Amino acid sequence: MTKEIVRIAAVGDLHCTKTAQGTYQPFLSSVNEHADILLLCGDLTDYGTPEEAHVLARELTTAVKIPMVGVLGNHDYESGQQDDVRKILTDTGLELLDGGSCEIHGVGFAGVKGYIGGFGRATLGAWGEAGIKAIVREALDEALKLESALARLRTQHRIVVLHYSPVQATVVGEPEAIFPFLGSSRLEEPLLRHSVSAVFHGHAHRGTLEGRTISGAPVYNVALPLLRAKFPDGPFYRIVELNMVADVPPENLQEAAGAQHPLAQAAAQSATSVPQAAQQPPIDRLQPAAD
Repeated sequence: MTKEIVRIAAVGDLHCTKTAQGTYQPFLSSVNEHADILLLCGDLTDYGTPEEAHVLARELTTAVKIPMVGVLGNHDYESGQQDDVRKILTDTGLELLDGGSCEIHGVGFAGVKGYIGGFGRATLGAWGEAGIKAIVREALDEALKLESALARLRTQHRIVVLHYSPVQATVVGEPEAIFPFLGSSRLEEPLLRHSVSAVFHGHAHRGTLEGRTISGAPVYNVALPLLRAKFPDGPFYRIVELNMVADVPPENLQEAAGAQHPLAQAAAQSATSVPQAAQQPPIDRLQPAAD
């Protein structure tokens, strides 16, 4: 039976270390009752070692009982053992995307790590030394992979999973001097050519919770340090609810998802605003993206 509501929880930047056994189970185990799918937005390990990946794999296997989709982040590449990290984590059932796409509960997911390069008129151009051109080439390659992944999806809801940000709005709060290292507007370009319901990323630990693409798609920064700072009472993941049935009135979404949801009161707030006094993340309710 098709779900009327699909609930997505998202978090990034776990930065799991080799001594972190038991650290993530308490908040990850709660996700099973709050969501239908868990997104992990990169920097899953701290130094990108197999030892760290094994620790996180045990945490995920023990705590999470719902489908998982994710991407790697720059920290997962630090030791040059990203292929081993990927294998260890995918063995838990985590679907790690790198230019790929998948469908779960009728929702389509497209994911890439992304890359650096800056935003808007300050985006780095392919001019000058070979090293500069290599950076731009890498950013373009990530954007092309994302474009291909989105083009393969035929679902009414398309969700994008990234590590680096595609918009400047969600990195505001970090020192402006490092904005070019937190994401790239080149990642936004495929999001303007393909309708998407929402975009999730991490990486900017001191950034801003929400922004939007030029076309109006919501972009969520779900870096764990940011969620801990903004919502100290938890839960330390962001939740959105996807309306899978076009004729379900918005006022009935919470009933369809389950009135016992512990964040129901916050969900009654505006879907696009973050209440200043909120101690828990609000739940955004999203309609299918317009084609």
